[in-house]
Amino acid sequence: MSTDISEPTMDSLDPEDAIRVLIVDDHAVVRQGLRTFLELQDRTSPGDPSALAIEVVGEAANGAEAVDLARRLQPDVVLLDLVMPEMDGIQATPRIIKSNPHSQVIILTSFGEEDKVFPAIRAGAQGYLLKDIAPDDLVRAVRAAYLGQVQLHPDVARKLMSAVATQEEPPGSHAPTSLGELTERELEVLRLIAEGLNNREIAARLVISDKTVKTHVSSILSKLHLEDRTQAAIYALRHGLASQGA
Repeated sequence: MSTDISEPTMDSLDPEDAIRVLIVDDHAVVRQGLRTFLELQDRTSPGDPSALAIEVVGEAANGAEAVDLARRLQPDVVLLDLVMPEMDGIQATPRIIKSNPHSQVIILTSFGEEDKVFPAIRAGAQGYLLKDIAPDDLVRAVRAAYLGQVQLHPDVARKLMSAVATQEEPPGSHAPTSLGELTERELEVLRLIAEGLNNREIAARLVISDKTVKTHVSSILSKLHLEDRTQAAIYALRHGLASQGA
């Protein structure tokens, strides 16, 4: 498995490539249903990275198993339930991402409440989908997430947009620190965070390494006295670094 952080392209993908998926759910019938459907999906357009075949490389029944299997199997995409025994999806997400920086985590759950959505996104999930999703839409979501695109259920997207539109200034945003203390590169990274890009996408856009992006993000949060990327995005929006429609 390549560790190249650049986005897949038509030229770089082998016709035999498949998106490697790990399914995590505490219900065996759900895992089997997802496996059966996903593995029936054949490549529809050879050479098109948005139409790659899907290979289920493993299944896990809880978050602890998911972290271990993700480390050993190095999947491209992890379909992760939220409410599970031993370790839930929110706890498992950052652990999976830490050991597999290239893996994209999609939360697939029955719960769309804000107290589940926001912590999952802050933990690093690339997508948040509800289990009422149409099968064909799930396939498209897996393929899109593999290409680094954020995947959100419409209800979840509305909740996030509402939070950005109505939330008070993030803690610390009134601090004396100004945007002027950020370097030009940090300002570029902050703008891209506000546009909804993840570290992998920012690295590709700026032609720098994923590790360098993480360093810039940490510096931005420290200088602006912010706690996470969500607060950084809101800060940037409120200070005119990106439009609300970005």
